[in-house]
Amino acid sequence: MALLGLVLLCSLFLNLALVASRTKKVAGGVAGAAKPIEELEERIVAQGSESELIAHIPLRGLISSGIEGRIGETMVSDLKIQLRQAANDPKIKAIVLAIDSPGGEVTASDILYNAVRQAREKKPVVISMGSIAASGGYYTACGGSYLMANETTFTGSIGVIIQSFRYNDLLGKIGVQPETFKSGKFKDMLSGTREMTPEERDYVQGLIMQTYGRFVGIVSQARQIPEADLRAGVADGRILTGKDALEAKLIDGLGDIDDAYNKARELGGAPGAAVIAYETPFRLGRLFRFFGSEAAAPGKVEINLSTLPVLQLEPGRAYLLPSLCVP
Repeated sequence: MALLGLVLLCSLFLNLALVASRTKKVAGGVAGAAKPIEELEERIVAQGSESELIAHIPLRGLISSGIEGRIGETMVSDLKIQLRQAANDPKIKAIVLAIDSPGGEVTASDILYNAVRQAREKKPVVISMGSIAASGGYYTACGGSYLMANETTFTGSIGVIIQSFRYNDLLGKIGVQPETFKSGKFKDMLSGTREMTPEERDYVQGLIMQTYGRFVGIVSQARQIPEADLRAGVADGRILTGKDALEAKLIDGLGDIDDAYNKARELGGAPGAAVIAYETPFRLGRLFRFFGSEAAAPGKVEINLSTLPVLQLEPGRAYLLPSLCVP
Protein backbone atom coordinates (compact mmCIF):
# COMPACT_ATOMS: atom_id res chain seq x y z
CA MET A 1 0.00 0.00 0.00
CA ALA A 2 2.84 2.36 0.85
CA LEU A 3 4.41 1.72 -2.55
CA LEU A 4 1.09 2.35 -4.31
CA GLY A 5 0.67 5.64 -2.45
CA LEU A 6 4.17 6.73 -3.46
CA VAL A 7 3.45 5.94 -7.11
CA LEU A 8 0.22 7.94 -6.97
CA LEU A 9 2.01 10.91 -5.39
CA CYS A 10 4.72 10.82 -8.06
CA SER A 11 2.10 10.63 -10.79
CA LEU A 12 0.24 13.60 -9.33
CA PHE A 13 3.46 15.62 -9.07
CA LEU A 14 4.45 14.92 -12.68
CA ASN A 15 0.98 15.78 -13.97
CA LEU A 16 1.04 19.09 -12.11
CA ALA A 17 4.52 19.81 -13.48
CA LEU A 18 3.31 19.04 -17.01
CA VAL A 19 0.33 21.38 -16.67
CA ALA A 20 2.57 24.12 -15.31
CA SER A 21 5.05 23.65 -18.16
CA ARG A 22 2.36 23.81 -20.83
CA THR A 23 0.73 26.81 -19.19
CA LYS A 24 4.06 28.63 -19.14
CA LYS A 25 4.63 27.86 -22.81
CA VAL A 26 1.17 29.05 -23.81
CA ALA A 27 1.48 32.19 -21.70
CA GLY A 28 4.85 32.97 -23.23
CA GLY A 29 3.48 32.47 -26.74
CA VAL A 30 0.47 34.74 -26.19
CA ALA A 31 1.82 37.49 -23.98
CA GLY A 32 5.41 37.72 -25.22
CA ALA A 33 5.84 36.06 -28.59
CA ALA A 34 8.79 38.37 -29.28
CA LYS A 35 10.86 36.78 -26.50
CA PRO A 36 11.94 33.22 -25.78
CA ILE A 37 10.71 31.92 -22.44
CA GLU A 38 14.30 31.41 -21.38
CA GLU A 39 17.66 31.74 -23.06
CA LEU A 40 18.65 28.74 -25.16
CA GLU A 41 21.69 26.73 -24.18
CA GLU A 42 24.74 26.46 -26.44
CA ARG A 43 26.46 23.31 -27.67
CA ILE A 44 29.80 23.32 -29.50
CA VAL A 45 29.55 21.70 -32.95
CA ALA A 46 32.91 22.84 -34.39
CA GLN A 47 35.96 23.56 -32.27
CA GLY A 48 37.66 26.94 -32.08
CA SER A 49 38.05 29.96 -29.84
CA GLU A 50 35.03 30.31 -27.56
CA SER A 51 35.58 34.03 -27.08
CA GLU A 52 34.07 34.54 -30.54
CA LEU A 53 31.36 32.28 -31.91
CA ILE A 54 29.46 31.35 -35.05
CA ALA A 55 25.84 30.25 -34.56
CA HIS A 56 24.61 27.24 -36.53
CA ILE A 57 20.80 27.34 -36.94
CA PRO A 58 19.03 24.56 -38.88
CA LEU A 59 15.88 24.87 -40.98
CA ARG A 60 14.70 21.40 -41.95
CA GLY A 61 11.53 20.01 -43.47
CA LEU A 62 8.28 21.64 -44.48
CA ILE A 63 7.90 25.33 -43.63
CA SER A 64 4.54 25.62 -41.93
CA SER A 65 2.94 27.56 -39.12
CA GLY A 66 0.94 24.42 -38.39
CA ILE A 67 3.95 22.41 -37.22
CA GLU A 68 4.48 22.46 -33.46
CA GLY A 69 7.74 23.96 -32.26
CA ARG A 70 10.17 22.53 -29.74
CA ILE A 71 10.97 25.98 -28.30
CA GLY A 72 8.02 28.23 -29.14
CA GLU A 73 4.52 27.56 -30.42
CA THR A 74 5.50 26.66 -34.01
CA MET A 75 8.56 25.76 -36.05
CA VAL A 76 8.40 29.31 -37.45
CA SER A 77 8.68 30.84 -33.97
CA ASP A 78 11.49 28.38 -33.17
CA LEU A 79 13.63 29.78 -35.95
CA LYS A 80 12.78 33.38 -35.07
CA ILE A 81 13.80 32.80 -31.44
CA GLN A 82 17.16 31.31 -32.45
CA LEU A 83 17.88 34.06 -34.97
CA ARG A 84 17.00 36.73 -32.44
CA GLN A 85 19.22 35.26 -29.74
CA ALA A 86 22.14 34.94 -32.16
CA ALA A 87 21.68 38.45 -33.53
CA ASN A 88 21.58 40.01 -30.06
CA ASP A 89 24.51 38.04 -28.60
CA PRO A 90 27.74 40.09 -28.85
CA LYS A 91 29.84 36.90 -28.81
CA ILE A 92 28.14 35.66 -31.98
CA LYS A 93 29.99 37.18 -34.93
CA ALA A 94 28.02 35.54 -37.75
CA ILE A 95 25.20 33.07 -38.34
CA VAL A 96 25.05 29.97 -40.54
CA LEU A 97 21.47 29.10 -41.49
CA ALA A 98 21.52 25.50 -42.72
CA ILE A 99 18.48 24.99 -44.96
CA ASP A 100 17.28 21.54 -46.00
CA SER A 101 13.70 22.26 -46.98
CA PRO A 102 11.47 21.89 -50.05
CA GLY A 103 9.56 25.01 -48.99
CA GLY A 104 6.03 25.26 -47.67
CA GLU A 105 3.39 27.85 -46.89
CA VAL A 106 3.68 31.28 -48.48
CA THR A 107 3.12 33.33 -45.34
CA ALA A 108 5.36 31.16 -43.15
CA SER A 109 8.16 31.44 -45.72
CA ASP A 110 7.71 35.20 -45.89
CA ILE A 111 7.89 35.50 -42.09
CA LEU A 112 11.14 33.51 -42.03
CA TYR A 113 12.59 35.58 -44.89
CA ASN A 114 11.94 38.76 -42.94
CA ALA A 115 13.40 37.22 -39.75
CA VAL A 116 16.60 36.34 -41.63
CA ARG A 117 16.79 39.86 -43.07
CA GLN A 118 16.42 41.39 -39.61
CA ALA A 119 19.24 39.20 -38.28
CA ARG A 120 21.38 40.17 -41.29
CA GLU A 121 21.09 43.83 -40.32
CA LYS A 122 23.10 43.06 -37.17
CA LYS A 123 25.59 40.46 -38.42
CA PRO A 124 26.37 38.34 -41.49
CA VAL A 125 24.04 35.41 -42.24
CA VAL A 126 25.55 32.68 -44.43
CA ILE A 127 23.01 30.33 -46.01
CA SER A 128 24.18 26.72 -46.33
CA MET A 129 21.88 24.68 -48.58
CA GLY A 130 21.70 20.94 -48.03
CA SER A 131 19.99 18.38 -50.25
CA ILE A 132 17.18 20.76 -51.12
CA ALA A 133 16.49 24.46 -50.55
CA ALA A 134 13.77 25.07 -53.08
CA SER A 135 10.77 27.35 -53.45
CA GLY A 136 9.92 28.52 -49.90
CA GLY A 137 13.35 27.30 -48.78
CA TYR A 138 14.99 29.49 -51.42
CA TYR A 139 12.59 32.34 -50.61
CA THR A 140 13.84 32.23 -46.99
CA ALA A 141 17.46 31.98 -48.15
CA CYS A 142 17.17 35.25 -50.06
CA GLY A 143 17.23 37.06 -46.71
CA GLY A 144 20.85 35.98 -46.14
CA SER A 145 24.13 37.79 -46.76
CA TYR A 146 25.84 34.97 -48.68
CA LEU A 147 24.17 31.94 -50.29
CA MET A 148 26.11 28.68 -50.61
CA ALA A 149 25.03 25.27 -51.92
CA ASN A 150 26.49 21.92 -52.84
CA GLU A 151 26.82 21.16 -56.55
CA THR A 152 24.07 18.55 -56.16
CA THR A 153 21.69 20.69 -54.08
CA PHE A 154 18.20 21.16 -55.54
CA THR A 155 17.25 24.83 -55.31
CA GLY A 156 15.34 27.51 -57.20
CA SER A 157 11.76 26.47 -58.00
CA ILE A 158 10.62 30.09 -58.00
CA GLY A 159 6.86 29.77 -58.19
CA VAL A 160 3.57 29.47 -56.31
CA ILE A 161 0.95 26.72 -56.30
CA ILE A 162 -2.62 26.32 -55.06
CA GLN A 163 -4.25 22.94 -55.47
CA SER A 164 -7.82 21.73 -55.19
CA PHE A 165 -9.51 18.41 -55.95
CA ARG A 166 -12.75 18.05 -57.94
CA TYR A 167 -14.84 15.04 -56.99
CA ASN A 168 -18.31 15.98 -58.26
CA ASP A 169 -18.27 13.19 -60.87
CA LEU A 170 -17.60 10.64 -58.13
CA LEU A 171 -20.45 12.02 -56.01
CA GLY A 172 -22.80 11.71 -58.98
CA LYS A 173 -21.89 8.06 -59.45
CA ILE A 174 -22.85 7.21 -55.88
CA GLY A 175 -25.99 9.31 -55.92
CA VAL A 176 -24.85 12.18 -53.71
CA GLN A 177 -25.98 15.68 -54.64
CA PRO A 178 -24.42 18.49 -52.57
CA GLU A 179 -26.41 21.61 -51.69
CA THR A 180 -24.44 24.81 -51.08
CA PHE A 181 -25.71 28.05 -49.57
CA LYS A 182 -23.31 30.96 -49.92
CA SER A 183 -23.21 34.70 -49.38
CA GLY A 184 -21.32 35.54 -52.58
CA LYS A 185 -20.45 33.98 -55.92
CA PHE A 186 -16.80 33.36 -55.00
CA LYS A 187 -17.41 31.87 -51.56
CA ASP A 188 -17.08 28.23 -52.69
CA MET A 189 -14.82 28.77 -55.71
CA LEU A 190 -12.37 26.01 -54.66
CA SER A 191 -15.07 23.53 -53.73
CA GLY A 192 -14.54 20.06 -55.13
CA THR A 193 -18.27 19.52 -55.58
CA ARG A 194 -18.44 21.44 -58.87
CA GLU A 195 -16.35 22.77 -61.73
CA MET A 196 -14.84 26.24 -61.41
CA THR A 197 -16.21 28.99 -63.60
CA PRO A 198 -13.86 30.88 -65.96
CA GLU A 199 -14.26 33.95 -63.76
CA GLU A 200 -13.19 31.97 -60.68
CA ARG A 201 -10.19 30.53 -62.51
CA ASP A 202 -9.07 34.01 -63.52
CA TYR A 203 -9.48 35.24 -59.94
CA VAL A 204 -7.43 32.41 -58.40
CA GLN A 205 -4.77 32.78 -61.08
CA GLY A 206 -4.59 36.48 -60.21
CA LEU A 207 -3.94 35.60 -56.57
CA ILE A 208 -1.18 33.21 -57.64
CA MET A 209 0.47 35.80 -59.88
CA GLN A 210 0.32 38.46 -57.17
CA THR A 211 2.20 36.19 -54.76
CA TYR A 212 4.54 35.10 -57.54
CA GLY A 213 5.29 38.76 -58.25
CA ARG A 214 6.40 39.27 -54.65
CA PHE A 215 8.60 36.16 -54.81
CA VAL A 216 10.26 37.30 -58.05
CA GLY A 217 10.70 40.81 -56.65
CA ILE A 218 12.47 39.47 -53.58
CA VAL A 219 14.80 37.32 -55.69
CA SER A 220 15.47 40.24 -58.05
CA GLN A 221 16.39 42.54 -55.17
CA ALA A 222 18.45 39.97 -53.29
CA ARG A 223 20.37 38.70 -56.32
CA GLN A 224 20.52 41.94 -58.31
CA ILE A 225 18.91 40.33 -61.35
CA PRO A 226 16.31 42.27 -63.37
CA GLU A 227 12.78 40.94 -62.87
CA ALA A 228 12.22 40.67 -66.61
CA ASP A 229 15.25 38.40 -66.95
CA LEU A 230 14.04 36.20 -64.10
CA ARG A 231 10.52 35.88 -65.52
CA ALA A 232 11.90 35.04 -68.95
CA GLY A 233 14.41 32.59 -67.51
CA VAL A 234 14.77 30.54 -64.34
CA ALA A 235 11.74 31.93 -62.46
CA ASP A 236 9.35 29.54 -64.19
CA GLY A 237 9.15 27.00 -61.38
CA ARG A 238 12.10 24.89 -62.51
CA ILE A 239 14.48 23.25 -60.05
CA LEU A 240 18.19 23.88 -60.48
CA THR A 241 21.22 22.06 -59.13
CA GLY A 242 23.65 24.08 -57.07
CA LYS A 243 26.02 24.21 -60.04
CA ASP A 244 23.33 25.60 -62.34
CA ALA A 245 22.11 27.99 -59.64
CA LEU A 246 25.61 29.46 -59.40
CA GLU A 247 25.69 29.99 -63.17
CA ALA A 248 22.26 31.65 -62.96
CA LYS A 249 23.53 33.90 -60.11
CA LEU A 250 20.91 32.56 -57.69
CA ILE A 251 23.68 31.71 -55.19
CA ASP A 252 27.13 33.12 -54.39
CA GLY A 253 29.26 30.01 -54.06
CA LEU A 254 29.55 26.24 -53.84
CA GLY A 255 30.56 24.31 -50.75
CA ASP A 256 29.46 22.15 -47.85
CA ILE A 257 28.64 23.09 -44.25
CA ASP A 258 32.30 23.42 -43.27
CA ASP A 259 32.84 25.84 -46.14
CA ALA A 260 29.84 27.80 -44.85
CA TYR A 261 31.41 27.95 -41.37
CA ASN A 262 34.63 29.30 -42.87
CA LYS A 263 32.75 31.90 -44.91
CA ALA A 264 30.88 32.97 -41.77
CA ARG A 265 34.19 33.30 -39.89
CA GLU A 266 35.54 35.40 -42.76
CA LEU A 267 32.50 37.69 -42.99
CA GLY A 268 32.25 37.99 -39.21
CA GLY A 269 35.94 38.85 -38.82
CA ALA A 270 36.46 35.90 -36.47
CA PRO A 271 38.83 33.45 -38.21
CA GLY A 272 39.30 31.18 -35.18
CA ALA A 273 35.70 31.16 -33.91
CA ALA A 274 34.05 28.02 -32.60
CA VAL A 275 30.61 27.06 -33.95
CA ILE A 276 27.70 26.54 -31.60
CA ALA A 277 24.14 25.25 -31.98
CA TYR A 278 21.24 26.03 -29.68
CA GLU A 279 19.51 23.52 -27.44
CA THR A 280 16.27 23.75 -25.53
CA PRO A 281 16.71 24.09 -21.75
CA PHE A 282 15.52 21.09 -19.71
CA ARG A 283 11.88 21.16 -18.63
CA LEU A 284 9.95 18.68 -16.51
CA GLY A 285 7.08 18.80 -18.99
CA ARG A 286 9.40 17.55 -21.75
CA LEU A 287 10.56 14.68 -19.57
CA PHE A 288 6.98 13.70 -18.76
CA ARG A 289 6.01 13.77 -22.45
CA PHE A 290 8.88 11.38 -23.08
CA PHE A 291 7.60 8.95 -20.46
CA GLY A 292 4.12 9.18 -21.94
CA SER A 293 5.33 8.50 -25.49
CA GLU A 294 4.43 5.13 -26.99
CA ALA A 295 7.54 5.39 -29.16
CA ALA A 296 9.85 4.94 -26.19
CA ALA A 297 10.84 1.28 -26.13
CA PRO A 298 11.69 -0.43 -22.82
CA GLY A 299 15.33 0.07 -21.95
CA LYS A 300 15.85 2.57 -24.75
CA VAL A 301 16.14 6.34 -24.33
CA GLU A 302 15.08 8.22 -27.44
CA ILE A 303 14.53 11.98 -27.48
CA ASN A 304 13.06 13.22 -30.76
CA LEU A 305 13.32 17.00 -30.98
CA SER A 306 11.50 17.27 -34.30
CA THR A 307 8.95 15.40 -36.32
CA LEU A 308 8.96 14.87 -40.05
CA PRO A 309 5.68 16.26 -41.38
CA VAL A 310 3.66 14.47 -44.00
CA LEU A 311 3.90 16.59 -47.14
CA GLN A 312 0.23 16.84 -48.00
CA LEU A 313 -1.13 20.02 -49.54
CA GLU A 314 -4.30 21.42 -48.04
CA PRO A 315 -6.83 22.46 -50.69
CA GLY A 316 -7.09 26.23 -51.07
CA ARG A 317 -3.82 27.05 -49.31
CA ALA A 318 -1.01 28.71 -51.28
CA TYR A 319 2.41 27.03 -51.18
CA LEU A 320 5.93 27.70 -52.33
CA LEU A 321 6.86 24.15 -53.30
CA PRO A 322 8.62 22.45 -56.24
CA SER A 323 6.51 20.23 -58.47
CA LEU A 324 8.31 17.08 -57.34
CA CYS A 325 6.89 17.62 -53.83
CA VAL A 326 3.29 17.99 -55.00
CA PRO A 327 1.29 14.75 -54.81
